[in-house]
Amino acid sequence: MNPKIQLFQAAVFIAISLLIPGGLESSLPVPVKKLWQPLEPGLELGAFVPQQKSESGDSVIHILRIDLQFFEFRLLNASSEAGGQRKSVREWVQKYGLIAGINASMYQKDNRTSVSYMKSGNHTNSSWISKDRTVLAFDPISKNLPPAKIFDRDCEKFDDVRKQYRSLIQSIRMVSCKRKNVWAPQEKKWSTAAIGMDSKGRLLFMHVRSPYATHDFINILLELPIDLQRAMYVEGGKDAQLYIHSGNHEYEYLGNYATGLEESEGNHISWPVPNVVGIVRIPQKK
Repeated sequence: MNPKIQLFQAAVFIAISLLIPGGLESSLPVPVKKLWQPLEPGLELGAFVPQQKSESGDSVIHILRIDLQFFEFRLLNASSEAGGQRKSVREWVQKYGLIAGINASMYQKDNRTSVSYMKSGNHTNSSWISKDRTVLAFDPISKNLPPAKIFDRDCEKFDDVRKQYRSLIQSIRMVSCKRKNVWAPQEKKWSTAAIGMDSKGRLLFMHVRSPYATHDFINILLELPIDLQRAMYVEGGKDAQLYIHSGNHEYEYLGNYATGLEESEGNHISWPVPNVVGIVRIPQKK
């Protein structure tokens, strides 16, 4: 294990870390030697504390690992409904019967439209193809294609991906197809929600409430024992949310305000957002 990464040293510490403000914990503590807590077949939740601590909060990084043999993706947009309203990630998940959800992308000042290309089936939320290099694609045209994948426009052609998948979300690249941190260093720090992919094709919903500079956060993710190969940024600050409701397990992780606020003064509200990507179970053959 990379010595820079400190995992939880006791089950009590792990249990407490999952009970961060805004978090709902309804399961037993994770065993000390396990990196991942199984929630149900194909779904695991990890909690990691890096050596590089944030200046506030508990520095815990929560990661939901999704096996695409058991789950498929859904993109939900307020713009797809007449008079559609923004909702918190928790409300989106609960209303549409998802198992988990995370921000789909940052959005424009109209509080509905993604800052980059976003399409789900026959509904196009944003037709603007920005300079951003990553695309999360799912709902493939052919069964021979991966059911979901993060594409890098430096390794794959966007026009080809659009012909192969019905649903696409374009966003800012964090980890390239060459497994490189491509985010420039900066001083500003904030909470982050991101989506990643490992070498086995599993998708990762990643969330940290404690503020980190994004460049530093990417380096931390690359050092974690999660086999991260590609990643894209989906939201930051108070809007960054991850919600999970799997059986008796329920968790809600919220983003915080800008750097400098104490945890007691921070955000504890599930803010409404216009676009959410989530997962539903695939019926398994008996």
